[in-house]
Amino acid sequence: MKAIAAFALAIALATPAAAQDKMTIILDWFVNPDHGPVIVAKEKGYFARNGLSVDIVAPANPTDPPKMVAAGKADLAISYQPQLHLNLHEGMDLVRAGTLVATPLTCLVTLANGPIKKLSDLSGKKVGYAVPGVQEVLLDAMLGNAGVAKTAVERINIGFSISPALMSRQVEGVIGAFRNFELNQMAIEGIAGKCFYPEDEGVPAYDELIYVANPKTMNKERTARFMAATELATQYILNNPKDAWEVFAGTSKELRNELNQRAWNDTYPRFASRPAAMDYGRYAKFEEFLFKMGAIPARNPVSKLAIDVTAP
Repeated sequence: MKAIAAFALAIALATPAAAQDKMTIILDWFVNPDHGPVIVAKEKGYFARNGLSVDIVAPANPTDPPKMVAAGKADLAISYQPQLHLNLHEGMDLVRAGTLVATPLTCLVTLANGPIKKLSDLSGKKVGYAVPGVQEVLLDAMLGNAGVAKTAVERINIGFSISPALMSRQVEGVIGAFRNFELNQMAIEGIAGKCFYPEDEGVPAYDELIYVANPKTMNKERTARFMAATELATQYILNNPKDAWEVFAGTSKELRNELNQRAWNDTYPRFASRPAAMDYGRYAKFEEFLFKMGAIPARNPVSKLAIDVTAP
């Protein structure tokens, strides 16, 4: 028996480890708590367990990730469901391959002690937006739901200076703020913000953060393993949020601050516990919403928008 055991050990040591399939994912911006399952999956070895070696890349420009995937320069990118609908009508080869954050995070933020107590109070006021296009559509829908005409509000492109523009009172409201970040950032500065939620103001619920792939070049089986790994990571996070925070924040000293700690606590309950699972109705309703808002020229079928990579 000892000889057999020794022989088995010698074979194991002489056999090279199984090769891992390489994948590249482009984040939507610098690493932050929104990316918890991806970072934790790498740190806890869930990607390796699923035979993957994953490179995680932060983009130089947050508008680049979908373009890079459509151009075949990365396997996956983190993007936004509303943006995906518009990207397809712009001719990009993209499809939703999984969900990262399964609820809206975007909100229209005003100062809690300011003059805007209800959305209709924005009539005649200035509203800042970070990204033209989809954020303006959300704003139009929310204002329309409150009985405010599009032309009654002055829109100002504030770039990504969202909280400063509001706190300095350059604008009376901002659309595109994330409820898990900007509200915490303002609170740390001692300024309370008020959030108007799109899903409460005439906008269909949607997946805020999704994984997009190029349907023409995607390796479906490999992508399914990526989703399986991030599902394991999400389960770990939901069951052990404090320990998971330590794993996540331990990857960079820049993450270990009050803002990221607060954002983590507000974000992790929103991670998709079944990343590969697809909500057909959610994508159909949002496509119809954009069509009725005049943001897209025609309706795409859901099969072109989103797929379940685990389906046979």
